[in-house]
Amino acid sequence: MLVDSHCHADFPELAERESEVLAAMGANGVGQAICVGVRIEDFPRLRALVGRHPEYWASVGVHPDNTDCEEPDIKRLCELANDPKVVAIGETGLDYHWHKAAPEWQRERFRTHIRAAKACGKPLIVHMREAAADTLRILREEDAGACGGVMHCFTESLETAKAALALGLYISFSGIITFRNASALRAVAASVPLDRLLIETDSPYLAPAPHRGKTNEPAWVKHVAEELATLRGVPFAVIEQATTESFFRLFRHARPA
Repeated sequence: MLVDSHCHADFPELAERESEVLAAMGANGVGQAICVGVRIEDFPRLRALVGRHPEYWASVGVHPDNTDCEEPDIKRLCELANDPKVVAIGETGLDYHWHKAAPEWQRERFRTHIRAAKACGKPLIVHMREAAADTLRILREEDAGACGGVMHCFTESLETAKAALALGLYISFSGIITFRNASALRAVAASVPLDRLLIETDSPYLAPAPHRGKTNEPAWVKHVAEELATLRGVPFAVIEQATTESFFRLFRHARPA
């Protein structure tokens, strides 16, 4: 069984095809997926979706790009994370691509999520874009290794990956590793220890080859696993087993269906 460690199945592009998306997962050997929260206001919709299907788990958090939305405190995040279908806090982190001034509110939001994850005993899902130094610094300062987590949709250098691994975090790769211009990232993906490796789609975005330009979906995490197997020169079954074991080790509140 494969697991998609990061998707947005509650977004309209996928929610409108709910049954079809789940059927495609089954047909491609994808047994489970985390539907990742990006706004507190959207959590009821996300929770209803994961409640209908044992294949889905949820996380709760506010994406660093989102501004005009509820700003939860530690108590609010922990209350929502107490739900048995919620297995993580996030996605959270820093994004200096869209917020080039590196606003302090973004860094404070990140710290709040880390503290909530530690308080409720659930791991972090970390978003990092053009903000590696500050992301790693805050993770260290807040002792994020105490709750654990994953650097989702990783696109940074091997040096940054090693720093995240040293903090006890996992590294997740998306369909980006199948893109023609991603040779440097493929080298990083080939180097991450198998027992700290996760795979994801970040669907409905970042569709892998051979589906570039289409709406991505959890079933296509299979292509990410295939690319990793090719990069590392191992059978597909090795990547399937390793990434699924990593998933259940990190997201320890999730259970196989």
